[in-house]
Amino acid sequence: MQRNILLTPGPTMIPDQNYEAMARPIIHHRTPQFQQNIKDVIQGLQYVFQTKNEIYLLTSSGTGAMEAAVCNLLSPGDQCITVEGGKFGERWTELANAYGAKPTVIKVAWGKAVEAKQIKAILEDNKDIKAVFITQTETSTAALTDVKAVADVVRATNAVLVVDGISGLAANDLKMDEWGVDVVISASHKGFMLPPGLAYVAVNARAAALIEKCTNRRYYFDLRKSKKAFAGTDTPFTPAITIVIGLVESLKMIKKAGLEKWFAHQAHLALGTRAAMKALGLSIFTDASCLSNALTAVNVPQGVDGEKLIKTLRDVHGVTLAGGQDELKGKIFRICHMGCISEGHLVMGITILEQVLAEMGYAFKKGAGVKAAEDAFKNSKIGAGR
Repeated sequence: MQRNILLTPGPTMIPDQNYEAMARPIIHHRTPQFQQNIKDVIQGLQYVFQTKNEIYLLTSSGTGAMEAAVCNLLSPGDQCITVEGGKFGERWTELANAYGAKPTVIKVAWGKAVEAKQIKAILEDNKDIKAVFITQTETSTAALTDVKAVADVVRATNAVLVVDGISGLAANDLKMDEWGVDVVISASHKGFMLPPGLAYVAVNARAAALIEKCTNRRYYFDLRKSKKAFAGTDTPFTPAITIVIGLVESLKMIKKAGLEKWFAHQAHLALGTRAAMKALGLSIFTDASCLSNALTAVNVPQGVDGEKLIKTLRDVHGVTLAGGQDELKGKIFRICHMGCISEGHLVMGITILEQVLAEMGYAFKKGAGVKAAEDAFKNSKIGAGR
């Protein structure tokens, strides 16, 4: 049987206990039995989001949660700030435009993260801005935003801060309440170790007030409906039943480990992965000042066909990495190390990567990457094991 190692930053690998939970006979969603699952999920998500705020469940991809945030907070003509540092930051701008808002766009070089002072300068110059939209981990570049620093700036204004935590949450720390973040969104298929199809939106009181005043048209993603359903431990429309049931298991895993240890383990895996790339003479694409625990973006070496590299790993050897997007297509590859990915998964992935790179004519010391990863894992003091 061909191996199937999924080292992509979404969907990520799924633990056996999640498969087992989702394979149980389906139950009806308007029942006390399913309501208990909703209760367990909300409590677990509040633990991960580090919030006491309401969290709404949407049957959608993460983009659905992004759209919900935009169409519930901004009325046509409202001004906002969007940060574009990659494909998914650009999505905030596209959504703002789609709903008639007027975004001021901060363009950040791919591989870098926005600085709080850039946002502060715009907010000081324009008091009419209603919302600031940022991305915690930009999946296309593996860059991590300093959410706390941005929150410190936005909290002092009348604007609300909205954070896309789709790739970052459950891999990197985000203290929603302590830092004063107004809206955090995420989804099931990354750090939460599940199939795509379930998204979450956490909303604080400041954001809730703005939602009530918003005049934009909305129906399926109307968070006022979600709020009403939340009061009855329900969802306004048919939920992703099996994924909710699987999420109960994911959240148990995270809570059993504890957030601090969970984040440390993701950092531990990132350390070993990057040590391996360095040993192979490969450079990290992302600026060293903003590396995420969720994934690593690596520059394809000169003379190697980046697209062929990805296809050969996947189609011949059963190891799936992610390639670059848009301007980075064929220029980088991305390795995920969040969720239930283990040292063993990464060592196997690096072993096959070495094999394919050698076949494509790239020169390096055989076994150097694997040894560096194993040494880093052995000597790391930041979170080996869970």
